Amino acid sequence: MTATILIVDDEPVQRRLLEAAVKRMGHDCLVVESGVAALERMRGPAGRDISVIVLDLVMPDLDGIGVLTKLRAAGNNTPVIVQTAQGGIDTVISAMRAGAFDFVVKPVSPERLQVSIANALKVEALEGEVARIRRAHEGSLTFADLVTRSEAMDRVLRLAKRAADSTIPILIEGESGVGKEMVARAIQGSGPRRVRPFVPVNCGAIPDNLVESILFGHEKGSFTGATEKHVGKFVEADRGTLFLDEIGDLPLDVQVKLLRAVQDGEIDPVGGKRAQKVDIRIISATHRDLIEAVKQGRFREDLFYRLNVFPIHVPPLRQRKDDIPLLTRHFVARFAAEEKRSNVRTVPIAAVL
Repeated sequence: MTATILIVDDEPVQRRLLEAAVKRMGHDCLVVESGVAALERMRGPAGRDISVIVLDLVMPDLDGIGVLTKLRAAGNNTPVIVQTAQGGIDTVISAMRAGAFDFVVKPVSPERLQVSIANALKVEALEGEVARIRRAHEGSLTFADLVTRSEAMDRVLRLAKRAADSTIPILIEGESGVGKEMVARAIQGSGPRRVRPFVPVNCGAIPDNLVESILFGHEKGSFTGATEKHVGKFVEADRGTLFLDEIGDLPLDVQVKLLRAVQDGEIDPVGGKRAQKVDIRIISATHRDLIEAVKQGRFREDLFYRLNVFPIHVPPLRQRKDDIPLLTRHFVARFAAEEKRSNVRTVPIAAVL
């Protein structure tokens, strides 16, 4: 599977040999000639795309151990394969203690290097996916966790980052499956409400007769089957973010109550005697054309303009094909993590397109 490999070596001949070997494996390659240049590259925007570093240990100015130490101190866990002509056990131990993933001795054969890179990519993908899943459950997902490198998504990320620090309502539009909830979670995890609840609600999956109760709550005995009090999703999301997925599927009578909640920050639980104040940030999402729904009388115009304060359109995958290799790696790693497997074989992207 295509990845970007950073080669760090002060010897010109060795750099060319490594670069040729890595390219024959089907990977992209970046080459620098010093430890200082390697750190600068990893700190720049291109550093986010580097999957593995092949690092010479013996270099002037800043050696490989120094590079490793500074990378790990900065919280960068990119797998590093160290190489040197000095293959003593003390050198190996020092490199591994500094955070190296693997160790090869010069001149490394292409076959040995390929195995080491393949193993590093598997570990990097699995650890990255496990960390991403954990952050998603903790509500701390950020824009760095979104799997993308396409130009089509650049505008989405720029808009989402602008919206993250505010509390204005956001409407995320896009076809089913494009990642609208992931964008919403990244907005939540990058803003001032990052430590507060993120409460998702699929409006299209709730029976019409239960929508009002699930959203706004109900009092005990307010209707048949209401054997106890239920606080509702708005109260669950108090001081956090309420994500209303498929907002276009809400019944018209519930839209009226939602409008009041958005305008006044108050909800009326079913059977309640008084309104209840809530402090929430609303992010809505839909795969429907809400403007057309407004024209047809299926969606309230006043509610549409209240929710559509900051629109973000997420393009479908067919308009961002550059993301396919990354997403393939992402899902392979995710399924491997779920099945607790680490010996997952991959194939070149060209073979599955």
